[in-house]
Amino acid sequence: MKVSIIGAGYVGLVTGACLAAKGHSVLCVDKDPEKVGRINEGVSPIHEEGLNALLTKTVGKTMRATTDFPAAVRDSEITLIAVGTPFDGKEIDLAQVREVSSLIGRALRDKDGYHAVVVKSTVVPGTTDEVVLPILEETSGRISGRDFGVGMNPEFLTEGQAVADFMDPDRIVLGANDSRTLTLLERLYAEFQGTPVLRTNCKTAEMIKYASNAMLATQISFANEFASLCSALGGVDVVDVMKGVHLSNYLRPVAGDGRRVQAPVSSFLEAGCGFGGSCLPKDVNALISHGRKAGSPMPLLSAVIEINRGQFEKVVRLVEKHFPSLQGIRVTVLGLAFKPDTDDMRESPAIPIIRLLAAAGAEITAHDPVAIPTARKILAAEKVRFQEDLEKAVADAQAIVLVTRWEEYRGIPDVVARANPEAVFVDGRRMLDKSRFARYEGIGL
Repeated sequence: MKVSIIGAGYVGLVTGACLAAKGHSVLCVDKDPEKVGRINEGVSPIHEEGLNALLTKTVGKTMRATTDFPAAVRDSEITLIAVGTPFDGKEIDLAQVREVSSLIGRALRDKDGYHAVVVKSTVVPGTTDEVVLPILEETSGRISGRDFGVGMNPEFLTEGQAVADFMDPDRIVLGANDSRTLTLLERLYAEFQGTPVLRTNCKTAEMIKYASNAMLATQISFANEFASLCSALGGVDVVDVMKGVHLSNYLRPVAGDGRRVQAPVSSFLEAGCGFGGSCLPKDVNALISHGRKAGSPMPLLSAVIEINRGQFEKVVRLVEKHFPSLQGIRVTVLGLAFKPDTDDMRESPAIPIIRLLAAAGAEITAHDPVAIPTARKILAAEKVRFQEDLEKAVADAQAIVLVTRWEEYRGIPDVVARANPEAVFVDGRRMLDKSRFARYEGIGL
């Protein structure tokens, strides 16, 4: 199939490269000429495992990037919208969705044949039918269901493993309000044999995406609420509590060969310094706002967000326990990306933790395997010293705070023992053995 994808960010670029690898002819559209140039050179503008290899395989063959928006739409059978939908503090911001819908509509004016426009961006339920469709009809002068179709195909990609998630999906959700659009979507995913496919309307497809992310966020805050109780009671470690929970049949079912297997979702039932990223905080907040406007408040999800916000301060308080004041105290923060295997810092817990430490007067050094270039821009006002060498980063610290669960940090007990054994170690992810440190603090301990 000939496919155009509007937006070459995390979702759009991964989707484009993966569909191109499956044999489709893909045009990735972005208004940033520098990004387009890098993609056409086979170089990914984002850090994502396996993406550079896919670009090397497909660019110049089944995929290319362009800034020519109208031509990309005219030269394709189906257009996927994969632009950003940030939360502005009150509601989801659909400015980019509205803009590209208008541009697609104008491009469809002179296009022959049926064309499907499918939203892949995460949008609140009703957006495809009530925002995208009317704009397309108005700007194209054509009628939905007769001249073009609209659909909704949510993504379920985890940054750091997005390529693997796309190529071996756990589900495919196809939302469409007419049979021709559904047929085009089925052709698009024809190569994904054996994957469960759910066919539904656009509004339900939009809700499935939000429900999926809200479930994950709720599990994290559930574990963190228990962490707070364990800390308050004393004599209970939340890590041990969650190990016991993880042993249940719900989270450790019996496989076909009789072995017990750990359900991947159990990784979200672990206490830590809170969730971040471009999805969970934004999507849960957007759903709360959307529910409120619909006359259906979301008290459970509101609590999920409040618990998450509180985790950042708890990390800082664990540092403060060991010093009369943080003024002039040397603190090293390990991990800047919101999760491992990505350089994405959107809503990363490291940002509020560093800002709180800086406000208290701490002198901050930060380390991350890949996110330092991004962090220099975001944290420019905080006077953070960035150190790419892990041992040097912790060598003269009085306190060390682990924020991101990078595998590289599994070896940090040996690094600390060798370089700076007397430093207070605050494990914001509870990923390390507390007995390996002379002075250890952790969430839920």
